[in-house]
Amino acid sequence: MTDTAIAVSGLRKTFGDKVVLDGIDLEVPAGTIFSLLGPNGAGKTTTVNLLTTLMKADGGTARVAGHDITAEAKKVRSAIGVTGQFAAVDELLTGQENLQLMVDLSSGVTDGKRVVAELLERFDLVESAKKSASTYSGGMRRKLDLAMTLVGNPRIIFLDEPTTGLDPRSRRTMWSIVRDLVADGVTIFLTTQYLDEADQLADRIAVLDQGRLVAQGTPGELKRLIPGTHVRLRFTTPAELGLATRIFPGSTPDDEALALRVPSDGGTKSLRAVLDRLDEHTLAAEEFSVHTPDLDDVFLALTGHHTEAAL
Repeated sequence: MTDTAIAVSGLRKTFGDKVVLDGIDLEVPAGTIFSLLGPNGAGKTTTVNLLTTLMKADGGTARVAGHDITAEAKKVRSAIGVTGQFAAVDELLTGQENLQLMVDLSSGVTDGKRVVAELLERFDLVESAKKSASTYSGGMRRKLDLAMTLVGNPRIIFLDEPTTGLDPRSRRTMWSIVRDLVADGVTIFLTTQYLDEADQLADRIAVLDQGRLVAQGTPGELKRLIPGTHVRLRFTTPAELGLATRIFPGSTPDDEALALRVPSDGGTKSLRAVLDRLDEHTLAAEEFSVHTPDLDDVFLALTGHHTEAAL
């Protein structure tokens, strides 16, 4: 596989008169986590379906693991794994039997028993291996589902909202598993309804809205697109707050909290200037903190939707 795991240029898809993807371009370096965000109807699932050869594009090109998704669909499928929004486990089978079934369906697996044993160990499913999958918790099912995806040792994995419905502890377990996969050189293409998940995991993020990519970059780069970074100073007396308000033009006081919001770019030079200004006036803040826009702010600014619209 080349250094670029996924390369997309001008990808288009329509359903009747509705344009679902309007010529998107993106590139995913190998061995990284790429997250695609967007509200419902933005085209996220369509993008995944096209890149995994489940649908055919109406225009543009895309290469996955170096293979054209149209002309070399079979080669694409042999290089990828897909975990959908809902765990695709057979509840009539045990965890071990589910994995063995995937081994039997995978032509490239030569030592099936070893593969099953290693995956059960890796995903902490050894004790429940011979229990029916119907008895598994939501987190266990998601782990089993991902383990089944790894049977053929794919180098690119598409995760479509992998932690939906999981409790916080199970979500963090999945995050740890995803990070371990990337440490082993696997490329992850992630769609998620949780912006904190993209913030925690993704090396790069693309925001899709109404079939178009409206922004791409690292989580930090996207946050810097939105103004609002500021320093929050909290004082012990109204007199201190009043003095601070006068020495920082453009600041916003909160009389009830005895706090002052001072605009800043978040850089060290800007922060040092705030502290130096306080020192010049022999003024000490009880608390000092830096606040920056989060991905929720970015999402709202770029798409006009709150994060709840992406659920």
